Parts: sequence; structure tokens; C-alpha cells
Amino acid sequence: MLHEKIEINYEQDTGTLYTYILDNSPEIDSNRKRPMIVICPGGGYQFTSEREAEPVAIRLNGMGFHACVLNYSVKPAVFPSALCQLAKTIRKIRDHAEEWNVDTNKIIVLGFSAGGHLAASLGVFWDKEFLLEKLEYTKEQITPNGLVLCYPVITSGPNAHRGSFQALLGDKCQDDDHLDLVSLEKQVTANTPPTFLWHTFADISVPVENSFMFAGALLKNKVPLEMHIYPNGVHGLSLGTDETANVDNELHLQPDVSNWIEMAGRWIKGL
Repeated sequence: MLHEKIEINYEQDTGTLYTYILDNSPEIDSNRKRPMIVICPGGGYQFTSEREAEPVAIRLNGMGFHACVLNYSVKPAVFPSALCQLAKTIRKIRDHAEEWNVDTNKIIVLGFSAGGHLAASLGVFWDKEFLLEKLEYTKEQITPNGLVLCYPVITSGPNAHRGSFQALLGDKCQDDDHLDLVSLEKQVTANTPPTFLWHTFADISVPVENSFMFAGALLKNKVPLEMHIYPNGVHGLSLGTDETANVDNELHLQPDVSNWIEMAGRWIKGL
């Protein structure tokens, strides 16, 4: 396995990319190209959760995927710093695809909560001039091939997780134009990548309406999607297993949702 720590810089902000890249075996297939899953942990744009990072990468490795975890810049960094770091991550993967044995048609961004907002942001902004001009990249260099959104923050409207937008926008959080820009159900187009979503109906921190609003926008634009709504479970479940359960919060152990990653894996393989 290639396990590296790589700095991802944008202006004065520095994120960190951790790679979990599987080796090829001559005994099995020395030329195998695997999907790469870029994991964006949640944390309300105030921190990046370890519960939604390495344990998820290791699980994905066990399913035959390359993975990497982006600990993107959070408060006091503001939009679009984290988005630019994620875009630079996608370019780095594409630049190293041959060396890392990556299937360049299956570079997937997987995000939890506010990390889901970040993943979805790249999904709706990858072809927008404001992002391409900031990075001096082509859109082909930063396009994700699919999104996996886990209880994502999406809307800055009535069902918003206000803390995420306050941290993301800083002083501009009171500006309606900026709030509309990062209310992602308003930014979906036919160019948004195919998307897998899951959420719990019982989530009171980031209401399930966030996923429904994004799914509705995808449907309107005829973007393929798969969506699963579980009846029970608090926010921030990650894998829902012992591996990611917070020792001080037994509610994070929710076996009923633990099949989401297997379903997402099948979805990725089918893209």
C-alpha cells in the first residue's frame, strides 16, 4: 500500500491528503486499474472528523478501491478555500493516475455532512469559470465522475445547518448572494455527476430534507441517482459500526445503516 501524507495548498490555507493506495499483485493482475474514492470528512466546516476518515478508507480498501482522505481547511478559512483544495486533489489524482493505477473514469468524491456539502460543491462547480480561473485548470482536470453524499449539508434555506454556513462563509454569511451560491440544490445542472445519497429520517442536526432537495434537483436535470433513507439514526453515523462509534455516544452504533457502504460500492462499480 502507498500511504502518503501530501500537502494541498490554496493561497494561505493548507489541507492534508492521506493516501491509501492498494498495490497490484503480479499473481492476480499487475495492470489492474481501480476506482479512487476521495473522502471528505464532516465537522461543520469547523474540524474534520476522524470517525469519517481513516476507518472509511480502510473499509473501502477492503472492497477493492483506492481511497484517500482530504483534511481540508476549515474555519477561519472560508469559501472557496476547501473547494479549491478538493479540486486540486482531483487534479493530483489524474496527474498520478498511471503511477497509482487509478481508473480515471471512476474518481469519486465521498463526503459526510459538511464534507458532503464540499463534495457536492465540486459536483456542481467543477465546470464553472470562477473555480477554473482561480486555479488556472481545465474542467477536465478536476471533474469528479460520481458523488457519494452521506447525510449531506445542502441547503442554506429553512432546513439549513446554520453553523456550517457560518463557518464556511464567515463575515459573508449575512449576504444573500453568497448564501444562494452555496445553497447547492440551486446549483445543480445536467453536468452534475451521477450521485448516491443516504440519510436518516430521524436526523435532527441536518434534516433529511437536505438530501431530498438535492435529489429533486438531480431528477429535474435528469442526473442519475440512487438514494436510501433509513428510518432511524442520529446525525454523524459514519459506518454505523463499532469501528466508528464514539466511545461516549452509543447512538453512533446503528447496525441498520451499516449496509450503505456496500450499496455505494456496487453503485460505483456499475458507473
